[in-house]
Amino acid sequence: MCATCGCDDHTGALVTVPGAPGHPHEHPYPHEHPHPHGHEHPHSPPSETITLEQKVLAKNDLLAASNRAWLAERDILAFNMTSSPGAGKTTLLERTIRELGGQRPIAVIEGDQETLLDAERIKAAGCSVVQVNTGAGCHLDAEMVRRALETLDPPAGSLLFVENVGNLVCPALFDLGERSKVVVISVTEGSDKPLKYPHMFAAAGLVIVNKTDLLPYVDFDLDECARYARSVNPDVRILSTSATRGDGVIDWYTWINEQ
Repeated sequence: MCATCGCDDHTGALVTVPGAPGHPHEHPYPHEHPHPHGHEHPHSPPSETITLEQKVLAKNDLLAASNRAWLAERDILAFNMTSSPGAGKTTLLERTIRELGGQRPIAVIEGDQETLLDAERIKAAGCSVVQVNTGAGCHLDAEMVRRALETLDPPAGSLLFVENVGNLVCPALFDLGERSKVVVISVTEGSDKPLKYPHMFAAAGLVIVNKTDLLPYVDFDLDECARYARSVNPDVRILSTSATRGDGVIDWYTWINEQ
């Protein structure tokens, strides 16, 4: 997807099951489009770059629709969890797995550029997980998720959380086949994030403001953040949580059940 967002291609992406025997199995994700910036010809004009971006996103949307149909056939409820790095997505998922895991099966697709660290945390919390390492890539796409689903094979009726690469820009462009995008921000990031990253917040079905236990120590205005979020997405739901302390997580679980 290098022509779309500037990241490297995803030919090195890996889908890995934590704790599985043997070496990680490499899944190729070949591009079926020419790169516009070769070494032996001048740069393509902007109009061609825009056309290429449209083709890349159109292909992704077709794969996402296929993913969505596959999930619907199995009554699997999928959420695309997005945030900047360190907002607390993994901590929130760990608590969710521990507290909701007895009600229905939960599965997780973990997206990171490198390491199995978050996948190991999720596995220790008590659910099945596969790790997708994107290398230089800055987001997951529908093809990566399709291959991860083939490996994960979640049972019918599951909750599926796709923890995207920490990035508030590129994941906004890519439909994965999810029911809804969930944006997690933390109070340490500043209340103006919805204005700085409007495409992500416009695409969200839910915004979770996390780490509210730190509010006494940081300059963050919950009402202002909510106002900014609704200025780009009037219908978005906004919840406040402390994933470490447990504040507000019941509202998060209620929202999941409402979906």
